[in-house]
Amino acid sequence: MRALALHPDVLVVSSALLRLNCVIVRGAVDGAGAADGEVFVIDSPLLPDELDALPALLEQARFPQPSGLLATHADWDHLLGRLAFPAAALGCGEAAAERLRGDPGGAQRQLREFDEQLMIERPRPLSLGSVQALPVPGRLDVGDRELELAPAPGHTADGIAVLIAWAGVLVAGDYLSPLELPSLGEGGDAGEYLETLERLRALMGRADHVVPGHGPVLDCARALDLLEEDLTYLHALLGAGAGARLPGGRRGAAQRRLHAENVAAIARGG
Repeated sequence: MRALALHPDVLVVSSALLRLNCVIVRGAVDGAGAADGEVFVIDSPLLPDELDALPALLEQARFPQPSGLLATHADWDHLLGRLAFPAAALGCGEAAAERLRGDPGGAQRQLREFDEQLMIERPRPLSLGSVQALPVPGRLDVGDRELELAPAPGHTADGIAVLIAWAGVLVAGDYLSPLELPSLGEGGDAGEYLETLERLRALMGRADHVVPGHGPVLDCARALDLLEEDLTYLHALLGAGAGARLPGGRRGAAQRRLHAENVAAIARGG
């Protein structure tokens, strides 16, 4: 696990597996010291020792323990924050909350299958508790600051992006990764994906760093380059299907398999 400070109020924790990113954000409280601010944890690392280390990491950084958790979408690997902070409430967009209600126990089942495949043992099962549905677009108070929540469907139907405007950080969810192609997951739609990329472009005008769901933190110049590559790929996918040219650096065997899955999703109407 690696930790990176992007701003005095923003830490990024990157998992050793799947390069999954968790963003920890602190908002000031009027008249209080830095250690008394309010904290939200966005998404989650993956491995048990990484999750176990999160409370100590916050203490070392003089961040208070979180008052809430936030997931950019309802894919199971973004929902593990309650394994680190079981008393914290989990919030997500209204569409993600509806997805979780429609498949009770689905995230837990997928986590068990993943753990069994890689022989990972966890000290306790995942319990999501009562999930709070948040309006999107909308704003979420963190102390005296606000997180801006923007709709980001396309990869899945329920995604959101989170702009931490005062810190210049955009949390993009599963978009703009230099490690993998755009992918059409559960409820994914190529047309909506294209619209989300344009929405992210506008949000990047107010950010210095972009944190993808998987992969390294990006400056906005690199993120914009990736955005153009992803737009080109998706237009080609819609026009040429299996014959679409993959972006440079994302043409390995795993990416070709992902491309085949995207072609199948388009054929199903995704």
